Amino acid sequence: MHIAQLGRQPELGLAELNQVYGRDNVVFLKDSGFALIKAPVGSSDINRLGGSIKLAEVLVKLPTANWREIERNLSRNITKYVGTIPDGKLTIGLSAHGFNIQPHTVGATSLRLKKELKKLTSSIRVVPNKSATLNTAQVIHNHLTSPSGREFIAVKDGPKTFLAITRGEQDIESYTARDQARPARDAFVGMLPPKLAQIMINLAQPSVNARILDPFCGTGVLLQEALLMGYDVYGTDLSDKMIDYSGRNLKWLHETFLTKDTYKLEQGDAMNATWSQPIDAVVCETYLGQPFSAPPSAAKLEEVRGNCNHIVSEFLRNIGSQVKPGTPLCIGIPAWRSTSGDFTHLPLISELKKLGYTQVRVSRDNLLYFRPDQVVAREILVLQKI
Repeated sequence: MHIAQLGRQPELGLAELNQVYGRDNVVFLKDSGFALIKAPVGSSDINRLGGSIKLAEVLVKLPTANWREIERNLSRNITKYVGTIPDGKLTIGLSAHGFNIQPHTVGATSLRLKKELKKLTSSIRVVPNKSATLNTAQVIHNHLTSPSGREFIAVKDGPKTFLAITRGEQDIESYTARDQARPARDAFVGMLPPKLAQIMINLAQPSVNARILDPFCGTGVLLQEALLMGYDVYGTDLSDKMIDYSGRNLKWLHETFLTKDTYKLEQGDAMNATWSQPIDAVVCETYLGQPFSAPPSAAKLEEVRGNCNHIVSEFLRNIGSQVKPGTPLCIGIPAWRSTSGDFTHLPLISELKKLGYTQVRVSRDNLLYFRPDQVVAREILVLQKI
């Protein structure tokens, strides 16, 4: 078994895990913001999951959430949990998730574990705890997922505790490069975060070696993430400038990350374009309308909402005539947040069956991606062509 630490918006990460590993194999641990995964997990899965910060292998589930008893188990079994140390040098870290515990208490436990581990090696270093949990940068920069590093995590689940060892951590430097180091960027058209692009691809669940279409490709973020995941990609956009930007960015991606370069780009209006086949899956962020720094007036919102609803509805009608029944789609559409925190949605959500689609329920709630200061959120719909 494995556990995954979910990201800033856990409902998106949980929906992603449900799609990738199967809803019956995923259990949300509300005390800690983790999810238990009962299905097999690959060693490189962390690189494909946009909504999970950390993947850890479960060592044992303890029938207690008492820290002294947890420490006692770790001390008794730490040499077994560590296993073989290839070069005789070891760096360890310890994190406590979901516990009301002070950093110095976790640090004291780490020092006791160090004392036990001196039976294995005299060259051992402990990563100090500035908080009860180590952050991603600490795990990566101290090489705690390498053969000579170990991060042990205690994850509270009600009156019980999972003890686990971290196997993978999100590569924050790679995400930063894929977001900010690309040669062609355009803040005016909006930037789809690479992590959200990964989540959307996983929500669509394309078949292996599928060709993914993005009819609103912009600067190519979604295309680049699909290429990194091993898919063929096909991008179109109303703007010639965006096609040029996507081309430059995908060329950079190929040279930087040695991805395959099986992609096609062309100008096209998503409301009336004719796309070449095959189209195995459609994943895109559609037109989100104009940005707002504050909630708009009721009249302005109605105008923008109507315009967005028209464009997205026409796109769905158009693409629906060109894909086979059963084709998966994951699309991002706008939703507007009021000062009270309520959201206004596109009317087409209640018309999906008339448009030729069934909505795949991957979450109990609406899937919304937004920052605390954003008015225009991205609402994520997972659809299947009827």
